[in-house]
Amino acid sequence: MDRERMDATLDRLIGILAAERGIPAPQCRGRDKEDCFRALCNVRLPLPVTEEFLRLQDEYLSAARRERGVTNASSLPFRDGVALWQGDITSLAADAIVNACNSALLGCFHPLHGCIDNIIHSRAGVQVRLDCNDIMRGGEEKNGSVKVTKGYNLPARYIFHTVGPIVFGRVTAENERDLASCYTSCLDKALEMGLDTIAFCCISTGEYGYPKPAACRLAVATVREWQRAHSFPLRVVFDVYLDEDARLYSAELAKI
Repeated sequence: MDRERMDATLDRLIGILAAERGIPAPQCRGRDKEDCFRALCNVRLPLPVTEEFLRLQDEYLSAARRERGVTNASSLPFRDGVALWQGDITSLAADAIVNACNSALLGCFHPLHGCIDNIIHSRAGVQVRLDCNDIMRGGEEKNGSVKVTKGYNLPARYIFHTVGPIVFGRVTAENERDLASCYTSCLDKALEMGLDTIAFCCISTGEYGYPKPAACRLAVATVREWQRAHSFPLRVVFDVYLDEDARLYSAELAKI
């Protein structure tokens, strides 16, 4: 899909979303159309959607994915079943990527928010929110567990949604148990599903306030302990986006 067709598709998608809300379609130009479409999807409730919308959305998101580029997780330099990769987790072709989500499991409703929950939902498509709504049925997910949806328009086959602990001040023993459970629950689910690769983001270290050095140490130790206890050849990617996180994980993995 060329840029002209992408723009025309975005115009139609924005028009459909605006009509749903009973508002005039915003007049956007250039790359602003992408933000407008994403923002309207961010605030959209998990309501039924037309086949036309899904077709156009999937065409656009697939084209945008190709434009961003895809990295195959299997091609990364693994050492003892673990790889460190710095980049956008939504461009990683793994069997599963891990989404650090909120307890409602419906994604982030703040337009254009920079959290990983928002970005994963935005690039996968509205089907993920619909699936999560079917799974949760208005309930709340407990810390440290995992729910699975398809990846839809991501290069990853599946999205593992896990709720990390929110840290207020110092890290408590409960915080540590909950964060460790995020990793082990996802690994156990990957084992159950017979997957080959899983990519973890830096769970709870953003707005949830878990100190990055402590979270990194716990993540690496938990994954290594799980791997020692299981003979299943599951390959684990620690995906980082910021330079600070890359330095922390590189140093921690060098100790192993």
